[in-house]
Amino acid sequence: MERQAARESAARTYARHLPVAPSHAEGAVITGVDGRRYLDCLSGAGTLALGHNHQAVVAALRATLDRGAPLHTLDMITPEKDAFTSELLGVLPGDLRNAARVHFCGPSGADAVEAALKLARLATGRRGVVAFSGAYHGMTMGATAVSGGDRMRTVGTTDGVAVSRLPFPYEYRCPFGVGSGLSGRLSAQLTENLLDDPYGGVGHPAAMILEVVQGEGGVIPADDDWLRAMRRITEARGILLVIDEVQTGVGRTGGFWACEQAGVTPDVLVMSKAIGGGLPLAVIGYRPDLDVWSAGDHTGTFRGNTLAMVAGQVTLRTVVEEELPQRATRMGERLRAGLDELVAAHPFLGDARGRGLMLGVEVVDPHAELDRVGARPADPVRARALRAACLDAGLIVELGGRRDAVLRLLPPLVITERECDQVLERLGDACASCSTSSGPGA
Repeated sequence: MERQAARESAARTYARHLPVAPSHAEGAVITGVDGRRYLDCLSGAGTLALGHNHQAVVAALRATLDRGAPLHTLDMITPEKDAFTSELLGVLPGDLRNAARVHFCGPSGADAVEAALKLARLATGRRGVVAFSGAYHGMTMGATAVSGGDRMRTVGTTDGVAVSRLPFPYEYRCPFGVGSGLSGRLSAQLTENLLDDPYGGVGHPAAMILEVVQGEGGVIPADDDWLRAMRRITEARGILLVIDEVQTGVGRTGGFWACEQAGVTPDVLVMSKAIGGGLPLAVIGYRPDLDVWSAGDHTGTFRGNTLAMVAGQVTLRTVVEEELPQRATRMGERLRAGLDELVAAHPFLGDARGRGLMLGVEVVDPHAELDRVGARPADPVRARALRAACLDAGLIVELGGRRDAVLRLLPPLVITERECDQVLERLGDACASCSTSSGPGA
């Protein structure tokens, strides 16, 4: 780790606050070079739907290597790519299933977002994009432009994308100051008014991009009625609805895709992370009539990652066959019940929320007064202390949200009941150690 700090850039992230050097991993358990074992509730930021080194994935990769398959083929067709594409098309939501066109992108979710934005412009002839506060869509320029954090716009210009940003419904910290389940309704009303107001400054955008559950933004789930309203609003106005399911997809929230849980089908679906079975892969799927690309309009050298497609096909098939979205719902309910108990027991935990196995708990200053909707200010100092205490207890978690004060849980979909209980026990121990401190920001 000392050599890493001396050699790698100052932009590295997880390595700074998770001083673990993994040497072995299986399922939800990571073992470090020092022999310590950790329950992994980070899962490669949601990439490892089947956990570490799932037997079926490893066996398929070994078989592919043994038969001498080409590992890199640009965008040429291979048996492995054909099989992955068929598997993917068969699980897409709604009218996209077995009918969408798919485009293989550079191997990151950010590049898939770039492709979606570019396609929306080409298909509509318009430039503008509606995005939401709290969003995170990646670190390339276009993806940064439609993301919400101030930090995203300090690392380079984002002027190339004309973005109109609207409030995302966030019940605990309601942007409208009302709460009580009204945040989504007011957000929908504001969206409709601005789009229809010739003096609203939004104009007629090419696309709206959103996450069904904001992950990096603090594990903030949008309610189903709000998502259906966004579908109705965009469809009525000829605006393409782009749903970013890079982190929510492949069973994470209790449906294969989070948008399916509201009965919503996007015009463009952005996919990465779990679709590659732990290896780099990113794809967009979209309505066939939107396929207006000319050859080379969006390309990338590493679109043809054979091993990622093999791992991805096995992962997609396994998630369906083993009913892992339903399992995510059950295990998520088990974890959520425990988180609610911890919130009730510790005043510095303000709100537990999420869907399926995408959960978060907000760390707040217990000594501050409640605001008008019943929330206390975020406490990033105590959140960092809690993350460190979790690591000491053998639990790997990450922070996100406003001021990085939301402790996030993204365990693999194969986590067992016993492991869920161990997660709660270790988190409880970490909370108890943090409860001994007093005073704001302790």
